[in-house]
Amino acid sequence: MRDVCVVGLGLIGGSVLRAAVAAGRTAWGATASAEDAGLAGADGFDVVDLAEALGRARESDALVVLAVPLPAVEEVLRRLPPDVRLTDVVSVKGPVADLVRRSAPSARYVGGHPMAGSADSGWAAGEAGLFAGAAWVVTAEDDADLEVLGDVLRLALDAGAHVVPTTAAEHDAAVARVSHLPHLLAAVLASVGADGGPLALALAAGSFGDGTRVAGTRPELVRAMCEGNRVALLAAVDDALGRLGAARGSLASTGGLAKTIDAGHAARAALVERQRAELTEVTVDLGSPRALEALRALGSRGGRVVGFDGTTVRAQTA
Repeated sequence: MRDVCVVGLGLIGGSVLRAAVAAGRTAWGATASAEDAGLAGADGFDVVDLAEALGRARESDALVVLAVPLPAVEEVLRRLPPDVRLTDVVSVKGPVADLVRRSAPSARYVGGHPMAGSADSGWAAGEAGLFAGAAWVVTAEDDADLEVLGDVLRLALDAGAHVVPTTAAEHDAAVARVSHLPHLLAAVLASVGADGGPLALALAAGSFGDGTRVAGTRPELVRAMCEGNRVALLAAVDDALGRLGAARGSLASTGGLAKTIDAGHAARAALVERQRAELTEVTVDLGSPRALEALRALGSRGGRVVGFDGTTVRAQTA
């Protein structure tokens, strides 16, 4: 199993380091946070400064995992050794790929994004099992390095996740709707509730708590992910505003909300049905000429990779 070097030891990076060690890998980390470094070291994990971490990665040909917020990515990229095996867990993929091309053009980069987390942050919030059962996006672009793609597949599977292969552009468009827009709507909902005063907050129950949970995330982290996906998020916001505008118009004119409520109920039911759907096993030979195309097609259908033996990808699709 390839060694792993994790740069950034917050919730996600700290969980990646824990998961890699739990899987039996040699793994170490680096972080700019003295607090996270101290806590990780006290928990028995190998934490060194960035220069030493990257030097060890060069010597052992380790997979480097960037787990820092988007605004800090470029600084780390400029310090990478040449030809490094590189992935990331940043919540947007297009901007990271652009930064890699500009600041670390020799890096053997394959993007990644585990769709897991919580409203808490820092090393103390992480856990080795954070990714169990979660989707872990891996970008399968036409120019993807197949060796590194295999490295990232194995890391994600070792962490207990299933892999969804796609492109950076398709990833960013999708997460704008199912991750970044929810953060923005949670912020708005929390503010509207608070504007109702002490009585409203005293009466807030499950629906308000569920709808505003992610508003408890550190604001700078939410800003980094949402602002970093500006174009795709704008399209999602426009869609949401159009639906809210239609609901308001209907409520004002007829007093009815059936169309909006029914559409939301049907969409939620479709999500639950997909999660419960019986899946069919398929395989993809990673050495075949059209392997990357096949992986992207699998992801676009909502399929997922559940196994990899070094040559054959085992997947499931509805």
